[in-house]
Amino acid sequence: MVHDPHRTGGAPPGQARTSDIRSSPESDGEGERVAKALARAGVASRRDVERLIEAGRVALNGQVLTTPAVKVEPGDILTVDGAVVGDAEPVRMFRFHKPVGLLTSHKDPQGRPTVFDALPKGLPRLISVGRLDINSEGLLLLTNDGGLARALELPATALVRRYRVRAKGRVTQAKLDTLQAGITVEGVHYGAIEAHLDKAKEGPQGANLWITVTLTEGKNREVRRVMEALGLQVNRLIRLSYGPFALGTLETGEIEEVGPRVIREQMGEHIAPQNLPRGDRPMLQKTSTTATARRSASRKPGRPGQGPKRRDAAGEAPAKKVYKAGWAKPKPKVPRKPGPPKARGAPKPR
Repeated sequence: MVHDPHRTGGAPPGQARTSDIRSSPESDGEGERVAKALARAGVASRRDVERLIEAGRVALNGQVLTTPAVKVEPGDILTVDGAVVGDAEPVRMFRFHKPVGLLTSHKDPQGRPTVFDALPKGLPRLISVGRLDINSEGLLLLTNDGGLARALELPATALVRRYRVRAKGRVTQAKLDTLQAGITVEGVHYGAIEAHLDKAKEGPQGANLWITVTLTEGKNREVRRVMEALGLQVNRLIRLSYGPFALGTLETGEIEEVGPRVIREQMGEHIAPQNLPRGDRPMLQKTSTTATARRSASRKPGRPGQGPKRRDAAGEAPAKKVYKAGWAKPKPKVPRKPGPPKARGAPKPR
């Protein structure tokens, strides 16, 4: 795709040329399907692009398209409603700390708030890598490249997903270890899952458990359904990492762009060479969403000079640092007390 609508050799509007339209199955070129090209350019999702084509609103080199089975090659002019569509930007990826209460969807028939409604303005059209249900929180990867998103979601890619689960009920480590052989729940088979019982505290209505779960498939509501099959009721689910990307220090509602160098090194095998980003620094630094800002403003102020306590992703205070035997502990800094001013000595005789 190019920006110049006056390229020589282009067919006048309404006049079809067989060389302008390349059907995908028979094409020998290296172009990409028109729906994918428009989706990468940020026009709409592939499904919405197909609807635009059905409505006769998409044209290639001046000819209105009637099918999405067409390839766009370098130098072609693609228009939507008569406006030239620019070239797609290189791949970008973002880490987002999804809060509870947001749906991982672009549209919701029930009108519930979505992840994409909460994102700051000025970002390209993004899609999620996998999903987190409305009651789950933690790391959600977002990208402008649908092919990369699908590659990272495939079980064959075997990217490790790690979760922290809070549940109510009783279970032993031996029972959790049986998940390493896989489990079938209501006719759905789930592959090997590693689960470690981190903490158990008895309460009036049963034991409160913290469990770390590691898996590679990531099927729909996999963690919740597997835990329920063990007799546990999940009341909090936090995704800590997805492949090489971790939640880290992102606060709830914060989004941060992954650097181009990291994308090339970690995701290069899943991205076409012409779509790889250049440079080293991301365009967007760590940013809080509007919803997070409202929550922060509504918090009760603490004592003067008292900052918020540092917590991990599960809401627990970090453990105290342990020094190895033989190490010298740092001396605490003691403020020096002000003393009386020193008396000046007598003047020296000349």
